[in-house]
Amino acid sequence: MSTAKIAFIGGGNMATSLIAGLVADGYAAQDICVSEPNPERRNALQARYGVRAFAESTEALADAGTLVLCVKPQIARQVCTAMAPTLPSAAPLVVSVMAGVPERTIQGWLGRPLPIVRAMPNTPAMVQTGAIGLHASAEVDAEGRNRAETILRAAGLIRWVDDEDKIDAVTAISGSGPAYFFLFMEALEEAGIALGLDPETSRLLTMQTALGAAKMAIESDAPPSRLREQVTSPGGTTERALEVFADADLRGLIARATAAARDRAQALSKTLSEDQ
Repeated sequence: MSTAKIAFIGGGNMATSLIAGLVADGYAAQDICVSEPNPERRNALQARYGVRAFAESTEALADAGTLVLCVKPQIARQVCTAMAPTLPSAAPLVVSVMAGVPERTIQGWLGRPLPIVRAMPNTPAMVQTGAIGLHASAEVDAEGRNRAETILRAAGLIRWVDDEDKIDAVTAISGSGPAYFFLFMEALEEAGIALGLDPETSRLLTMQTALGAAKMAIESDAPPSRLREQVTSPGGTTERALEVFADADLRGLIARATAAARDRAQALSKTLSEDQ
């Protein structure tokens, strides 16, 4: 078994993002295999990235040192139990990007306690600017962690958590987080139009402002609270707008929304665990 060979089970958007990042970082395309039943997607992956793509997982699995599970949670049990008998005898590292599927559940479906790294990426991983939480099962050694980092770092920033339960918090903050920002941008764009701006101008100003604020926050040593203070002049326009947000309990609303997302992630994980 070659630890260099990576087999992606599922060739959808997330798998494509990770493959694109790996190839861009110089990972050998011939060491990447993909199992994808859709022939158009399969052919596109081969043509664009030079990887090997197969209709059946058994062909992609041959001699793989790392498996990356990129299938929908609803079909995860079916996929895992079907390929369990054909897994390499030497224990491969399994990296799962399936939301809500606990490590022990995956091990049960695969028939043995394989080393599992559970990853919670978000959609900006598709443009290599993702924020990805990782947790390793007890069976993962230092080399396995390094392999997982190599794969996931190709899609963006990675952070390890020390408790699998914290993956649900990662889901609530960064996994679902892009939708929160998209909602705010959508609302700000609509507000600009209501204030008299033409739609294109309002959209471009909103998008560039979001990009600039994020870039400043990333590149600055100051926390967001300090950056906010720097742009808020006493008695000025920004202060008045922030007062409206405060009156509406924006912070409390965000806390309740993220707690609800976390609770939903926990409920989904419990359901999948009970379905083992």
